[in-house]
Amino acid sequence: MTPAPSAGSEGTKKKRRRRRPANRSPQSQDLATATTPAQTQKTATKNSKPKTPYAKRVDEVSAGGLVIDTTGKLGLLIGRRDLKDASGKRILWSLPKGHIEEGETPEVAALREVQEETGIESIIEKSLGVIDFWFMAGGKRIHKTVHHYLFRESGGLLAPQESEVDEVSWFPLAEIVDRLAYPDEKKLITRTNATEELGAM
Repeated sequence: MTPAPSAGSEGTKKKRRRRRPANRSPQSQDLATATTPAQTQKTATKNSKPKTPYAKRVDEVSAGGLVIDTTGKLGLLIGRRDLKDASGKRILWSLPKGHIEEGETPEVAALREVQEETGIESIIEKSLGVIDFWFMAGGKRIHKTVHHYLFRESGGLLAPQESEVDEVSWFPLAEIVDRLAYPDEKKLITRTNATEELGAM
């Protein structure tokens, strides 16, 4: 009796085996598709790389400027200790300024902030322009816009604002640009010739 084709006996026609190329071993195909430990680690590292947290943008608007004394020879600056200075003695000098409160115009805010930070009352002579800059604080990207004015001293007593300002001082107008710690303020005063213009009045 002839066995049925599906019985799998020796009498059935043998299945054809695929012929491998003479130069390849039985393991060559497995090696070609295998992933090495280094590749696996690289892929895992790539996929598990933490995403950079998104820094929220915050817009701030301030106002302030340069106050010239009644003699026309001195300019008023505020000073804060440089937190990066290990000695704690270095002072960073800048123009008095602060945030514009709700309902205030830049001019009103500038007059208020100057008086709060320095104790000096003043009147606005002219606008010096607007500067803006970016910085990081508290994990946020701060875009700050500052309205600057030229003021003339009209009264008050020199005194630094408690917890906000470390020092306040009058300096000869010729020294103001060199005293300023921040490049944007240096450029503003230089560009507008503020110290020369009001000092000559």
